[in-house]
Amino acid sequence: MYRILHRHGDVKERRRLLRHPVYAKPELIAEGPNQVWSWDISKLMGPAKWTYFYLYVIVDIFSRRVVGWCVADTESASLFKPLFEDAAAKYDVAPGQLTLHADRGPSMKAKTTALLLADLGVTKSHSRPHTSNDNPFSESCFKTLKYQPQFPKRFGCIQDAKTFCRAFFDWYNKDHHHLGIGIMTPDQVHYGKADEIHTARQKILDQAFHANPNRFVNKPPQSPRKPTAVWINPPNQKLAVQA
Repeated sequence: MYRILHRHGDVKERRRLLRHPVYAKPELIAEGPNQVWSWDISKLMGPAKWTYFYLYVIVDIFSRRVVGWCVADTESASLFKPLFEDAAAKYDVAPGQLTLHADRGPSMKAKTTALLLADLGVTKSHSRPHTSNDNPFSESCFKTLKYQPQFPKRFGCIQDAKTFCRAFFDWYNKDHHHLGIGIMTPDQVHYGKADEIHTARQKILDQAFHANPNRFVNKPPQSPRKPTAVWINPPNQKLAVQA
């Protein structure tokens, strides 16, 4: 039998005989708020070993604003449904306006989620398997949360987790100056204040240059670039704003 298989080139590592589907690389662009949202679920350690709370977060990739979040005892697509419906209503998302990106977790691929997005006219997008770079904005948000000095190793109860996250996301949206959006806060970008702030900053820099040009050796100082387009997996890196 093995001589026959060898003759036909079928004697090889069996795992290589498996046929896996080819997943296309997601390429998404947002040129303004409420065009592309990203969502994910992260575990928060509970009071005892092997106990967890689940943090659901929806992020607008253009402004980096957290447009919706909740903490629950379980991970379930049915819990995501009211969270997303509330966010879509709050930001007046029209059918055909929004793309929702996520990884391939069970809640993200669930039939409940797919039907919800279809009913609301939202385009769904998924990362490739085992490719965290396909969902960088959610991953970045979770890293900022968990690297906070005040972030506890464990939460005593779910109410403690909700209280901490409420204060964190309020700070994140209103006071966190994000390098990827020109050192502005998510609220400033999301609510259309980026142009005004960029102009005011440049005016102050120009005044400083004219008052004392010797302080600036090479060229007049420039205000950090304001966001104009944000990509997930840009086809051309020069066109993208880095996450």
